[in-house]
Amino acid sequence: MHFNPYGGPAALVAADLVNAGSASELLDGMVGNGMAIQLLTDDEATRIADWAHHLRPVFAARPEDRPELVNALLAEAACRPYITSHDGKPPHLHYSAEDAGPVGRVRAYTAGGLAHLVCEAPDRLGICGREGCEVAYVDTSRNGRRRFCSTRCATRVHVADHRARQVSA
Repeated sequence: MHFNPYGGPAALVAADLVNAGSASELLDGMVGNGMAIQLLTDDEATRIADWAHHLRPVFAARPEDRPELVNALLAEAACRPYITSHDGKPPHLHYSAEDAGPVGRVRAYTAGGLAHLVCEAPDRLGICGREGCEVAYVDTSRNGRRRFCSTRCATRVHVADHRARQVSA
């Protein structure tokens, strides 16, 4: 599935932030999805990790409950459209001013991305369906039927279900 720049990469950043366990994983998730943030201070990493705790409920919520949660994120992030050009790129849309700093940019970017995705395809966010796995994901599959964070988790569930059927048969 193809997303607009905010709905796709920004939502993927949001999922990576929710799943990150360290400052380096936070940065890897942002850079890996195209954000131009090279370094985080300890304070910035802590503040972004705190923001990730606000993002998690969106992934866990039912699709019909997501708009209200994302509206709260948008208000908290103080998102507002802003056209910018930086790093030699042509003019493009941001939801924070260039001087917002990494924390402000991450908050606005992820809130804006989740807003676009919730409006376009609210059922494409989730938490892994394997019991005990709490990994958030954005469903980028063609058919939009993803229930697990990875093939590994899906296989574990399917093998366990198969074994349970074999025992009861």
